[in-house]
Order: sequence, then C-alpha cells, then structure tokens
Amino acid sequence: MVLLIDVFAYLMVVLHALATMAQSLVIGGIVFVLAVARPLMPALGPAGPDILARCRRWTAWAAIALVAVEAARVAARAAVLLDTLDMSIGGVLGADFATASFLRMALALAVAAIVFGPVAGWRLAALPAIVLGLVMVSILISHANGRLDNRLPIGVATAFHVLGAGAWIGGIPYFLITLRRSGHESWRRLGERFSRLAMVAVGLLICGAAFMAYTYIGGIPAAYGTAYGVMIVSKVALFASLITLGAINYRLVRRLSIEPGRADLPLRRFAEVEIGIGVAVFFAAASLTSLPPAVDLVEGRASLAEIGARMTPYWPSLDSPAHGTLSIPSLHAQIAAAKAIAAENVPEAYVPGGTPPPPRTFEDGAWSEFNHNWAGILVLGIGALALVQRFGGASWARHWPLLFIALAVFLIIRSDPEAWPLGDVGFFESFRDPSVVQHRTFIALIAGFSFVEWRVQTGLWTPSRTSWVFPLLTALAGTLLLTHAHPVGNVKEQLLIEITHVPMGILGIMGGWARWLEIRLPGRGGRVAGWVWPICFLAIGYLLFFYREN
Repeated sequence: MVLLIDVFAYLMVVLHALATMAQSLVIGGIVFVLAVARPLMPALGPAGPDILARCRRWTAWAAIALVAVEAARVAARAAVLLDTLDMSIGGVLGADFATASFLRMALALAVAAIVFGPVAGWRLAALPAIVLGLVMVSILISHANGRLDNRLPIGVATAFHVLGAGAWIGGIPYFLITLRRSGHESWRRLGERFSRLAMVAVGLLICGAAFMAYTYIGGIPAAYGTAYGVMIVSKVALFASLITLGAINYRLVRRLSIEPGRADLPLRRFAEVEIGIGVAVFFAAASLTSLPPAVDLVEGRASLAEIGARMTPYWPSLDSPAHGTLSIPSLHAQIAAAKAIAAENVPEAYVPGGTPPPPRTFEDGAWSEFNHNWAGILVLGIGALALVQRFGGASWARHWPLLFIALAVFLIIRSDPEAWPLGDVGFFESFRDPSVVQHRTFIALIAGFSFVEWRVQTGLWTPSRTSWVFPLLTALAGTLLLTHAHPVGNVKEQLLIEITHVPMGILGIMGGWARWLEIRLPGRGGRVAGWVWPICFLAIGYLLFFYREN
C-alpha cells in the first residue's frame, strides 16, 4: 500500500491518459459508423458489411478497455483514500470521482452491448445519446467542474474539445480499417467524407481549446512562466503537426481518383503517424490534469529573464561533484551519525516518494548537469553517425545504436544517486519513487530498442517488423517524457527544469515517427523522413549538452 501511495500521482496521469484514449476511440468509432461507414456502405461494395462489422467490434473493444481503465482508477483512488483517511468504503465509493467513473463505465458497457450487434432501430438512436453522456462525464472530471465562475461556457468549451478530439483522432483508426478493406474505386469518396468530418471536428476542437486556453492561462506571462502554460504550448506544437499531416492527407485524398495506387499508401502511412502523435497529445492532456491552471498560480512564475538565463548555452564543465556532497547522501550521513550518538532506532532518513524532496543544493544541480551534458555528447554522436551513414561510404557508422547501450549503462549508474548502485536505497525499494520508475522505464526502452536496432542495422536480423521497434519505442519514450516530473520542492525551479525536457519529448516523438515513415513509406517521402530523424537527435543532443540547472 505504501508503494501505491508513493506512485499514486504518476499512476493517475497514466491511467487518465489511457482512459482518454479509450474514450476517444469509443466516440470516434460511433461517429465514424454513423457519419461515414453506414452512409457509404453501398459504395463500399461487397466489403461494406465486413467493414461495418469490424468498426463496430473495434468500438466495442475500446468500450471494454475504457471500463477496465476506469475500474483501475476507482480501485487505486479508493485504496489510497481508505489507507490515508478515516473514510468508510461507502463514503469513498459515493464520492464525486467514483460517481463519474461509474457513470462512464455504465455508458461504455452500454456501447459494447449495442455495437456488438447490428446497429439499427433503437440501437442507432441510442448511440448519439451515449456520446453526449460520455462528453458530460468528461466535463464532470475536468478543471471546468472545479471553477467558481464561468462554469457553463468553460463546460461547453470542454465539450467541444472532447467531442472534436474523439471524432477526429479517435476516428482515424477506423478510417484506416475502412481504407485497407475497401476497393480503390471507393477511396476518394471515403477520403472526402472523412476529411469533411475531420474538418468539423477540428473546428470544434480549436474553438474549445482556444476558450479553455484563454480562461485557464490568463495571459502571455503565465503561458511561459508556469508548468501548465508550458504543457499547453507543447500540446499546441503537437496539434500543429497533426494539422500539417491532416493537410497532407487532404491533398492525397484529392489525388485518389487520379492515382489510387500511389496515393493510397502515403495516405495510410501519414494516418498511422497521426494516430501516434494523437496518443502523445492525450498523454500531454493527462499531464495537465495534475497541474493547477496557470491563472491560479500567481506566485512562483518564472520570468523571461530567468528562462533566458537557464536556456543560454554555455560550455559545460563536464566535471562531476563527489557523490557524498549531494543532499540526500549528506542527509543520510548526518542521520547515521546522530543515530550512532543517541544509540536509538531512528527511522529511515529518506524514502523516495514518501516524503517531500529535500532542499536542492548546488552540488545536486552540478550532478544533474554532468549527467545531461555527457548524455548529450552520446546523443550528438548518435545523430552524427546516423547522418554519416545516410551520406554513404562509411559502413562503420551503422553501429550507431551501440551508443544507446552506452547511454543506458551510464544512466543506470548516474540517474538516481540516492538509489542503487551508488546510493543507500536498494534497487527494488527505489521503485517507490515515481521519478526513479520513470528513469528506469526510459533506460529499459533505450536498452531494448538499441539492441534490436543494432542487429537490424548490421543485417543480423531481417529488417521486417523488427525494424519497427526503434521508431515505436523512441516515440513512446518522447511521449512519456511529456509526463515526467522531477521531485523539486521549488515550483519555479521545477518549471525551469521541465521547460528543457518538453522540447526533448516533442523532438523524440517527431524523430520516432520520422523513422517510422522512412521504413514504411517508399519513395521521396521516406527519403526525406530519413534525414529528419537524425536531425531530431542532433537537436536533442544539443539541448542535453548545454543543459544547466545552476
């Protein structure tokens, strides 16, 4: 139970992201079936009934996934509340959060029961009402329900945002299913109809997002001076990339009747990337739920001068302070000495995640800078070697994935000095700290895709689906980096740290999906993408090399 309490905040962010994804797939599936698949079924030919059945099954399974995630959320919250507060199980399950989750679960079960069978008659009429119900529940668990003023317009804006994101991003997988199963003679009509649906959905999303940003941020200084504002900016950047991909796909749709064979493959590949970036958007949105709106955070904002000073490049020293000078090892030493003098049983000095973080010293910042700067050298080497390989004539450059293995070894030793192998906190005990969990997750992802990609690059493994591992895990690591929080007691200092990690997360997402296009998209588009992802790694390496905290 103590472990659950320690990782509760991060667990809630992940579960919220998964719930948002599942709900968007449910909404997207319903809207796609009602607005695209059913009206176009005669034009889809013999494959029409099978396509409609597949879309219904995917919607049903998304609804079941939503029930499972919501059940996990209720169980985790209930367990923590029962362990930390004097509450009965009835009081916990009657709380607003539980009521909202039960409502969402009931609506999702209703969707599954309806769409597993033919959608007609009362079943057809019930689906729009269920979508409206899911949107209303989203308002209940959003920041809109907690505001003291303007609750109605903020609630409407939230509804537009949820409905638009679900119909657009949640509908893309169903568009891909239909595109793969239908004949080329129906591709243009299918693409045009979904494009019109996407335009309406994007319009709703933008209207809702604009009003919410205006209300929750409250001005330019809060947009760059608070963690909430920075995450909004990251969502805008990801959304801009989605709009760009959507515009490319719209042009491809118009080419379908002229070049059906050539336009179909790029359309599908760019739609796959849209799905991946959409997942990152959902994780960024989930991070926002754990942050107070920027308009409410008046104290502790970072100024442009402070951000500029932190982001100004300077040549790093590349010297590490001694491990014993860090705040947590020093605190351990002080308490151990006091325990020896008093000869009494003193509790553990610091269990990661169990107590507020200790004051951050200059040595702590220098240790972190050393880690980031040397990691930057390795990532710069990865990007440079990948570019050299693309220029050709240097077969040795194909071994660039081995630098990732070196990076993983370096990070497992240095990333968490209070924990194993350098610190006093054991390997398994250290997983009580959400920051350590995230660091170890990143390290596992790095080690996994580096080994697989090295064998692909050297020809030891056939570059089939094994070549997908590197881009998918790179995009996943970038997505998780958007949710990564550092345990720093000072709000402003935490923002100044996060403001450098957000662009690295976005670059990781873009680099991973660019590599995906290089593998999956033949021709000029794939070749261009092949130049993009090494440049993304060079940019990440630059940010790491000049990273600073002091």
